Amino acid sequence: MEKIIQCENLTHYYGSRKIYEDISFDVNKGKVVGLLGKNGVGKSTTINILMGFLKPTAGQCTIFGEDSTDLSPLSKRKIGLLYEGHVQYDFMSIEELEIFYSGHYKQQWKKDFYYNLIDKLKVPYSQKIKHLSCGQRSQVVLGLIFAQDPELLILDDYSMGLDVGYRKLFVDYLRDFVKKNNKTVLMTTHIVQDLEDMIDDIIILDNQQPLLTMEMKSFKDDFKKFTISDSSKLDDLPKNSIVSNYEGFNNDLILYSFENEDKIKEYLENEKVSYSKINSENLNFENAFLGYTGRY
Repeated sequence: MEKIIQCENLTHYYGSRKIYEDISFDVNKGKVVGLLGKNGVGKSTTINILMGFLKPTAGQCTIFGEDSTDLSPLSKRKIGLLYEGHVQYDFMSIEELEIFYSGHYKQQWKKDFYYNLIDKLKVPYSQKIKHLSCGQRSQVVLGLIFAQDPELLILDDYSMGLDVGYRKLFVDYLRDFVKKNNKTVLMTTHIVQDLEDMIDDIIILDNQQPLLTMEMKSFKDDFKKFTISDSSKLDDLPKNSIVSNYEGFNNDLILYSFENEDKIKEYLENEKVSYSKINSENLNFENAFLGYTGRY
């Protein structure tokens, strides 16, 4: 399968503060990939490295086979970027903004993609961007990205400032656009439940865990919550290849794991934990994500 993005042994520091060290991941053509994690784990840093705005401390990222720190104009035209903050030229009208952007893309520009989405807003094309709501501005940006007809969409925290209605509209249009046009997407968000039925693969960055890269379906099917009732121990337990995370709640020990119940019993026996019973359950994506990364 063709790899659109490849990051190998990526390390980055801000001064003496380590963001991450020696991480590697790929984004394959035609896949929608969620780059996920809590605040401060390096999601936006990774986007900045991919776009060439930031040079990594060590390692390399390539997009379309080119080093991300030295992308050619041709490769840059293949990328549609939504960066935090949405629209820069907010003094322009909806129509003026489209005309301005179209001049940079020539024959590649798909004007109808822009106006098909703008028409959903039911505002005149003469409306100034600065007078639109945050949700409306986000739709303008999405329309601009669609009109670029990029091969790769990089969306950094698309949900910023959007209420649930505009988030759903954004995701629905994005899903339809990607499916119909076989696009590749790398996206970050803090609203992980929006992505559950959309993304194919996940990359989870976490300060306390190894980098996790896997198919969304496998994560949802295989990652489970185990409730250990009347546990004799609620803390000071190791996180390892069996137990990814744990938390104590009243007299119960909650374990999160990709392993089966037999492996959990073996783990508890090795840690000399007594209990009355074990109950396992599958989780929706949001709760599985929190189980893996921890709530705090």
